[in-house]
Amino acid sequence: MEREQREQLERRSNVFKALGHPTRLFLVQELVRHERNVSDLTVLVGADVSTVSRHLSVLRQAGLVSADKQGANVIYSLRIPCVVGFLDGVEGVLE
Repeated sequence: MEREQREQLERRSNVFKALGHPTRLFLVQELVRHERNVSDLTVLVGADVSTVSRHLSVLRQAGLVSADKQGANVIYSLRIPCVVGFLDGVEGVLE
């Protein structure tokens, strides 16, 4: 396997790892609907701010979400909306 191919596969693997937690899957599903700040997501998840921020950081490092500072708030949005189609496909296999 060539170096470039290995690096590409590692990046792809990181995306799957980032999606490998129920809370992060929930965050992706919520962000596909519309952008949200951490406070909104914290209420939806039912966890503390540091936990939600940590999950968002994992998703951000994998390139799935972006963060845009707007005043005192950081607004998160889904960078790759087609990932929801992939997750729907997975659900089809599970049924």
